[in-house]
Amino acid sequence: MDDTLEEWFRREILPHEAALVRFLGRKWTNAQDVQDLRHDIYVRVLEAAAHKRPTSPRGFLLSVARHLLIDRARRDRIVAIDLLEDVDSLNVLIDEVSPERSMTGRQQVQRLSRLFDRLPGRCREVVWMRRIEDLPQKEIASRLGIAEATVEKHLVRGIGLLADAFYGAATGKESVAYGQESQTELKNGDE
Repeated sequence: MDDTLEEWFRREILPHEAALVRFLGRKWTNAQDVQDLRHDIYVRVLEAAAHKRPTSPRGFLLSVARHLLIDRARRDRIVAIDLLEDVDSLNVLIDEVSPERSMTGRQQVQRLSRLFDRLPGRCREVVWMRRIEDLPQKEIASRLGIAEATVEKHLVRGIGLLADAFYGAATGKESVAYGQESQTELKNGDE
């Protein structure tokens, strides 16, 4: 490894080590693997940078981390075929998406989107910020000028209303946990 690559690595990548470790800690279930993962990520970054230096080192580092985690998760799910005597005994279902399954998925997403649009305003904002933007409750509270407990209340209420409207209608059951008025508001818009 030449000095310029090492200098680039120290200057552009190492300052983001704390962010990388936090990212790995949030995304990987086994905390004991974090240091090994960090090392493997650094190796991949150096190998790639030896050919061409990325224009956004932090983004590149986190992208490499995300891809490595995906690779590891896939590898952990692979069954070693040579350990099995009879391949037919695997009885593995192929996870291909049929046209029917694809259509059903699209319909469910459209239905959920319509239900989401009918949530009370503040609940909708809080659910969006927490579940889609992945913001912490403290940040949401600060942005909306409300208490963290209120954020949690809106989040629980919003998710509950969505679940009741989405799954309750499918089973014919209706929860009264949030009151008839909220249920009716969601159901009327879905008819």
